[in-house]
Amino acid sequence: DPEKGVKNKTHLNLTHDFMMQQTMLRVKDPVKSLDFYTRILGMTLMQKFDFPSMRFSLYFLGYEDKKEIPTDVKEKTAWTFSRRATIELTHNWGSEADESQSYHNGNSDPRGFGHIGIAVPDVYAACKLFEEQGVTFVKKPDDGKMKGLAFVQDPDGYWIEILSPNNMVSITS
Repeated sequence: DPEKGVKNKTHLNLTHDFMMQQTMLRVKDPVKSLDFYTRILGMTLMQKFDFPSMRFSLYFLGYEDKKEIPTDVKEKTAWTFSRRATIELTHNWGSEADESQSYHNGNSDPRGFGHIGIAVPDVYAACKLFEEQGVTFVKKPDDGKMKGLAFVQDPDGYWIEILSPNNMVSITS
């Protein structure tokens, strides 16, 4: 059907400039989460948005050079939302003081969301740093059948895969 080819081409043209922009994770305590994602994982806090009437804040993080962040708030906002593969941490105000509050990480029943992945040059060096910082491991690089990759947990228990792009060839084949 020649018309189907035209529709597919139009569809591809429309999606050509789409990109993976963000993954949102709800966090209980933004102080702990920001410390983990910036100091331990080395991400940059690009922008924070507060919504007082709805009592929540959003924190956008990614692997960006702080020097490239625009100072003008409108430019900064457009820049933030143009970055690839960012993390959006959502904090509902007051959750940090609620001892019964926790978020489901998707890795126990009912299963759902699994993990985010961070590519590093050397998994073993990264894991040594994580051990020194007291990070919780789900899997160390030499545990289990898949050697050379690890899983750690953030302060809310979300899993983060630590992988080296060059090692993935041997792991996946």
